Amino acid sequence: MLVIRIEAAAFGTNCYVVAPDDGEECVIVDPGVGVENQVAEVLAERHLRPAAVLLTHGHLDHTYAVAPVCAGRTAAYIHEEDRYRLQDPLASTSPALVAMLEQQFGRRATWAEPDTVIDLREGQVLDLAGLSLEVSHAPGHTEGSVLYGLAGVPTGMPDEVDRTVLTGDVLFAGSIGRTDLPGGDHATMLRSLRDVILPLPDSSLVLPGHGPGTTMARERATNPFLTGLT
Repeated sequence: MLVIRIEAAAFGTNCYVVAPDDGEECVIVDPGVGVENQVAEVLAERHLRPAAVLLTHGHLDHTYAVAPVCAGRTAAYIHEEDRYRLQDPLASTSPALVAMLEQQFGRRATWAEPDTVIDLREGQVLDLAGLSLEVSHAPGHTEGSVLYGLAGVPTGMPDEVDRTVLTGDVLFAGSIGRTDLPGGDHATMLRSLRDVILPLPDSSLVLPGHGPGTTMARERATNPFLTGLT
């Protein structure tokens, strides 16, 4: 499996391009601020054709470039409880954050909702681009945060990992997503960690929304938010 990580121009958000191999269809996960040119370069270099844009949740740092990446041809997928965030995320973003974006990029912050948006539900299996992705609803960071689980791992990974989970801002290497933002809830996050994250096999490669990749075995043993959680 081909997995290419692109770091966004703001907030260190990870955007992933996932495909069975070069020259195939692909899915693009969490196109954050300023990634559209890099995504286009990856698609051209690897001869990939986008089949879908998948969003782990609706926060601006994970969705800002969704419309240009979809380009009016590719559908965006998001959990139904975060659907409202795609309609006008700037309206629910603090003025200070919008001003920071405008200062950093030297232009007015803009937004356009994708032409086609498809709602996701818990347990749904998406057959896209020759991949089978299982959707797991894991609220707490936002109401509609999800994980995407795939059988298989990127080429070159060690034998002890045999599946991949894109965790968005639910689980990071050594940490978890914030719960103090609008739509977040700490008690709900703890339930998601207990009921959705802890059952993941130790052989899972974890590709988070920020920071480096990790494994479920490592997080189960060392992540302070998981150790002792039952």
